[in-house]
Amino acid sequence: MRKPIFNPQKPYNSLPLLFPDEKHWKTITIYEQVNKANKALAELKGRLSAIPNPQILINTLSLQEAKDSSSIENIFTTNDKLFKAFTSSSTTDKQTTEVLRYGKSLVDAFKVIKSGTKFSIELIENIYRNIKDETDGIRDFEVYIGNSFETIYTPPCCKDVLVDKLNNWLEYANNKDEIEPLIKLAVLHYQFETIHPFKDGNGRTGRVLNVLLLSSFNLLDEPILYLSKYINEFRREYYMLLQGVTENNEWHNWLIYMLKAVENTAIYTLNKVLGIIDIIEKTKDKIKNDLPEIYSFELIEILFNQVYSKYSFLEENKIASRNTVAKYFTKLVDAKILEKEKIGKELIFKNIALYELIKG
Repeated sequence: MRKPIFNPQKPYNSLPLLFPDEKHWKTITIYEQVNKANKALAELKGRLSAIPNPQILINTLSLQEAKDSSSIENIFTTNDKLFKAFTSSSTTDKQTTEVLRYGKSLVDAFKVIKSGTKFSIELIENIYRNIKDETDGIRDFEVYIGNSFETIYTPPCCKDVLVDKLNNWLEYANNKDEIEPLIKLAVLHYQFETIHPFKDGNGRTGRVLNVLLLSSFNLLDEPILYLSKYINEFRREYYMLLQGVTENNEWHNWLIYMLKAVENTAIYTLNKVLGIIDIIEKTKDKIKNDLPEIYSFELIEILFNQVYSKYSFLEENKIASRNTVAKYFTKLVDAKILEKEKIGKELIFKNIALYELIKG
């Protein structure tokens, strides 16, 4: 199929429908990288059962994804602000609030896909609305990508065209065919970013969809593999390769990039998972040996459910009475397992070892 003529100053309504010609990935190089990525994913998936409560990973790693993905769009916060805001009821700054919305949108959408629901325009619009705290949906006007000097790309326009492109995207995403899932992931990510259906937040919405696709392809059981860190580290190459597909139909290098992103991110995440398992065991042993009077399996879960804990977490889970909760935390602080901080009138307690692992 001949590539349509591309003009960056005009809406790319001739963006080809899926699916690209298989010749673009039926190469030894591509399949070698597919095997490496699948192997790394399988190792990660296999170790997740060692975590006593998957929520430990979701409440820590999903926030890191929210932070990394948002920073690609020049929305910045710090690990400390983010973890504190996730735990504390105190108000926080606008950018941290937006990052938290991303994290919640990701987890909520994952639950929808995990329930067996298919991808739909409604789901995609809800992801966008939750991230951006907006009520609109698919745009019905032109947008331009570039800088003050030149337009690099003009996405398709307007709503009727975008709906057609998205319906094609949905058909491909929901179709259980024999195409290698990680190839589909890379193709779908390119296509969504190129369709660019919303006035803003397309990058973040697309990166949430990556996580959902991994689940729908049965490659992950929990939403803990996030490509944003890799994309952030190799951002220039990411945009250059996206443009290469659009302008020159150069799929090979784009596919290799995305497959390496999956492989590297899976290895990185596995190391975090193994680190969390190790810290949990060391903390468990320390409390058993030094503070046996307060040890319980439920206490360990609470201490690792989030980076920060507070009195109400123990009370709500009936781990200790209101009168003894403060004594528990005092002992954990004295043992240098937790670190006490105050936000407004509220006391919160940082899991020191978990924080140091996650922030790195």
